[in-house]
Amino acid sequence: MFVVGLTGGIGSGKTAASDYLASLGITVVDADLASRVIVEPGQPALAAIEAHFGAEVIAADGTLDRRALRERVFADPEQRKALEAITHPAIGAEIMRQLQASRSPYTVLVSPLLLETSQHRMAQRILLIDVPEALQVARTTSRDEVPAAQVEAIMAAQMPREEKRARADDIVVNDGDLSHLQAQLDTLHARYLEMARA
Repeated sequence: MFVVGLTGGIGSGKTAASDYLASLGITVVDADLASRVIVEPGQPALAAIEAHFGAEVIAADGTLDRRALRERVFADPEQRKALEAITHPAIGAEIMRQLQASRSPYTVLVSPLLLETSQHRMAQRILLIDVPEALQVARTTSRDEVPAAQVEAIMAAQMPREEKRARADDIVVNDGDLSHLQAQLDTLHARYLEMARA
């Protein structure tokens, strides 16, 4: 099982990159989607969250009240650690289950926090979708209709761009149009197919 970990900062184009690789027949496992699956009603992680944080973080329909939980953990680092202790092992197990189910020549694991968490250990290769910071801000403000200051605060909380660049095996600079991004990915796709065969 050959896994390429794909990461990048907010507004870098991770989704455009992973969607394109998926169009080439590559299985994409999304860490963000896995984090949602593990807190669905009936899942052990949701029961553990309710046991720790109380019924007020569960909505009337039995789903997780993300806003209520976010308010609890945002204000208290100890509570955030408690939440991570519940969710991170479950997310890791769900990602691993999806990776093992993949039948494509190689599999892409997309995670915005790939390098900040232990998720990078699941990948044999790290692909960074990189973009100049000014472009990150411009793209995210227009896409999400949020103020630039909010985007800059998110970027400041993420691993610094230079550190990500230093830890990546492969870097795609996504500062042009979609065809520019796809041309770089075509080259890497061919290389990953060879690596997976080897």
